[in-house]
Amino acid sequence: MEKDKGIKVLAQNRKARHDYFIEETFEAGIALQGTEVKSLRAAKANLKDSYARVENGELILYNMHISPYDFASRFNHDPLRKRKLLMHKREIGKLAGYVQEKGYALIPLSTYLKRGKVKIELALAKGKKQYDKRHTIAEKDAKREIERAFKNKQAYS
Repeated sequence: MEKDKGIKVLAQNRKARHDYFIEETFEAGIALQGTEVKSLRAAKANLKDSYARVENGELILYNMHISPYDFASRFNHDPLRKRKLLMHKREIGKLAGYVQEKGYALIPLSTYLKRGKVKIELALAKGKKQYDKRHTIAEKDAKREIERAFKNKQAYS
């Protein structure tokens, strides 16, 4: 996500790419209270254990922690409350089908500002097994070693 497109990343779920195979990503709006927006702009959010579910034709986000806004006193919000995600009905239906039929999970990857509105990047993901995670780490290390060797070779040429 680039800054020149008017996008500012507020929070990321880095562990999601390690724990899941990401099949497809979607952009969704999110229904927030006033102090939540101010907290998000101050980058006080955590997506680590969050997930989404389709309930009664609506997309609901669970366990996204948005810290209470420091200057709001009694108007603050519950940090772990359920939040409604905003998508078109046919997109929600498509996601519901994948989750029920094929065993996918809906995992938020990042929260960002796009043209002044808070958006969530939602991924359709399948869980990795332990051996898949080890394989991913080994690939990453091998790629890093190849790049390091190539860089050293160029330095001595």
